Amino acid sequence: MADTDILSRIDHAILSPTLTEREVVEGVELAVRHQVAVCVVPPVWLPVIVPRLRGTGVAPATTCGFPLGQNTTATKTVEACDAVYAGAQEVDLVMNYAALRSGYQHLVEQDLRAVIAACGYAAQRMAREGQDSHPPLVKVILETCYLSEDQKRLAVELAIRAGADYVKTSTGTGPEGATVEDVALLRKLAPPEVGVKAAGGIRTVEDCRRLLEAGADRLGTSATAQIAAELAGGQG
Repeated sequence: MADTDILSRIDHAILSPTLTEREVVEGVELAVRHQVAVCVVPPVWLPVIVPRLRGTGVAPATTCGFPLGQNTTATKTVEACDAVYAGAQEVDLVMNYAALRSGYQHLVEQDLRAVIAACGYAAQRMAREGQDSHPPLVKVILETCYLSEDQKRLAVELAIRAGADYVKTSTGTGPEGATVEDVALLRKLAPPEVGVKAAGGIRTVEDCRRLLEAGADRLGTSATAQIAAELAGGQG
């Protein structure tokens, strides 16, 4: 992949818990300026970013069950529906990886399946009401740093069975983010129609290159400005 394509693969993360509304808006402006794929914010900021992103080519996105994935399924489904009603076009959904590590495969799959279905129902309801709405892409976050290789394989299988559009390495809040090895494993396990998103610790152009070469389709990072400046030779 050419370096010029890197920015178009970035999901710009504006997820710091201390960000003010002004800083969120600045993050949106940066995302539009560099024409990244997506701008990801906590659910409460969707009403701020959705109108600002309309017509820009950058999609509004949010998280669900972030960052631990241990909310109840009922809570997650309400959060997902709220996100769709607020205009989210993509949702990064945290798998209940503690339940996975505990051996509760059925619980994990049913949790994911219910939330993904809720996204679709919310979009259908909006369409019936005459609003332009499509089911959001759902990216299931596995938090690979806490999983054994066998658990990673199982997590991918469960996410795909539940209807995930992407499998994603990390929230970026764990002790380790995306690795080349994990991205390569996810790409090997996921069918071609399911994307792979690498996230966590991506801060340089070289990080982007290595992860894209390993099979990532998207890159989640808050270091978009730094990466763009590096791509521009320190001028942007």
